Amino acid sequence: MFTIAALYHFTRFPDPAALRAPLQQLAEAQGVKGSLLLAQEGINGTIAGPRAGIDAMLAHIRALPGCAGLEHKESFSEAMPFGRMKVRLKREIVTMGQPDIDPRARVGHYVAPADWNALISAPDVAVIDTRNDYEVQIGTFQGAVDPGTASFREFPAWWEANKERFHNKRIAMFCTGGIRCEKSTNFLLGQGISEVYHLQGGILKYLEEVPERESLWDGQCYVFDQRVSVGHGLQPGDYGSCHACRRPVSAEDRQRPEYEDGVQCHRCVDEYSDADRARFRERRHQMQLAEQRGQRHLGAEPREP
Repeated sequence: MFTIAALYHFTRFPDPAALRAPLQQLAEAQGVKGSLLLAQEGINGTIAGPRAGIDAMLAHIRALPGCAGLEHKESFSEAMPFGRMKVRLKREIVTMGQPDIDPRARVGHYVAPADWNALISAPDVAVIDTRNDYEVQIGTFQGAVDPGTASFREFPAWWEANKERFHNKRIAMFCTGGIRCEKSTNFLLGQGISEVYHLQGGILKYLEEVPERESLWDGQCYVFDQRVSVGHGLQPGDYGSCHACRRPVSAEDRQRPEYEDGVQCHRCVDEYSDADRARFRERRHQMQLAEQRGQRHLGAEPREP
């Protein structure tokens, strides 16, 4: 059984590059795989490994400057959901492209999962899903507004074009684990919206804590590893991933005539060249050969938030 830890923390790292190698080396020594992003604004990522390895990684991260208060969310998997360990340097740990955003200064009101249903059911509350379109596609909260954004970077422009829709409304926002809401609520506060709320711990914490019989969540939650999706109780979902575009695909999607395993799905059939598809077919062939040898081929990388 592998422990999966999703984490983020906003703090000031004057030299994030100096933190990269020790994290990578510790992960490899502990049998931990996954992805960690480092930037001057903090750390973000998901890692998986044996219990002792995850504990060692979390202890190391909490010892970094300003990270003693880091919180994380755990789930479990019978199979390792990552093929390798990557520690990457980024300009932002979740990309919004707004240089004045600083979640350390102020964010919206945190709402515990147990209190979320009451908030989003109130008639004067508008609920906004801050995730990307391919995530919203497989699950969201009842009545939530879908901005239809392909990336989080598009959210500020969407808000500017749509803000009049939310006049005299309290705003409740949510995302997978909470990190995007740290930035989006700071952004809305800077836009003069006084009552902004966000789901503490994100969808993952809600699915973990709120009983399914009481849930206002419809569908499954996209996750950024090879599980692809999880449901209530953080049980692995039944979505796969298109190895070309990495969008989630359902059993019904895999029955469509456009679908070719490892090569394309109906959403990306026109997005790649014949040369790309030939490369995808060769990758799929190499994956099949690795499986026949009892080995694991790394395949396509999961998306990053």
